[in-house]
Amino acid sequence: MSDLTEVNTEAESIVETLAVVNGQVVTKLPHDLYIPPDALEVFLETFEGPLDLLLYLIKKQNVDILNIPIAEITRQYMTYVELMKSVHLELAGEYLVMAAMLAEIKSRMMLPKIVTEEGEETDPRADLIRRLQEYERFKQAADDIDRLPREERDFFLTEPVHCEREVRKTHPEIDLNEVLRAMRDVLKRADLLTHHQIKREALSVRERMATILSTLSAENFTDFTQLFNPQEGRRGIVVSFLAVLELLKGSLIELVQTEAYGPIHVKAIQ
Repeated sequence: MSDLTEVNTEAESIVETLAVVNGQVVTKLPHDLYIPPDALEVFLETFEGPLDLLLYLIKKQNVDILNIPIAEITRQYMTYVELMKSVHLELAGEYLVMAAMLAEIKSRMMLPKIVTEEGEETDPRADLIRRLQEYERFKQAADDIDRLPREERDFFLTEPVHCEREVRKTHPEIDLNEVLRAMRDVLKRADLLTHHQIKREALSVRERMATILSTLSAENFTDFTQLFNPQEGRRGIVVSFLAVLELLKGSLIELVQTEAYGPIHVKAIQ
């Protein structure tokens, strides 16, 4: 019996537990608990005015705007107005004016139709239809304008900055080590083509200077390696190199290298 009492007591405590706040079990609602009436509001549709609401109801029913079923549209319109009155009475003023207009149109449609002097019957809905058509045109135009690309929102203007820069290509200065490196490459190629010489030929630096000057031009550059004849062997190459150094010393020729570690070119100085 005692076990059954404990089970019932535990069940009652579970049922009475409403919440646990900071580790404390809450079993009763606070006496000063206040829930504002607008604590939770859900807006399914928003309208910019009574014409916007009427246009929405007409399109929702998929009816012709020129043949509006006043009774059904008025019923749906009043349902929405009653909802607005229960939530925000201050927002329903202009909607109530439209509701009165719909009621008037509905009552006029129940009366016998008035025939004009031209024999045409007047339609109580004509003025409302004209206002709805005009509102629909303006609303469509506003939507079309809003979809247009807008500056500073969809695209941003910019102006390219044109900078005029003068590019000058400067040739690197030729170091003596570069000349010696080129001379070493020529000697390597000369060793591959060296022939055994029995007769020693007399070589003159002065004569070789004149020969080099005769092959150079002041307008065109000549490859540095073309100043040497590998067939002459190491002695002939050394004499030609000494002749080149003498011509450089006398400012009779000019050496130019277009890029670092690039080929060296020679031309005569006028």
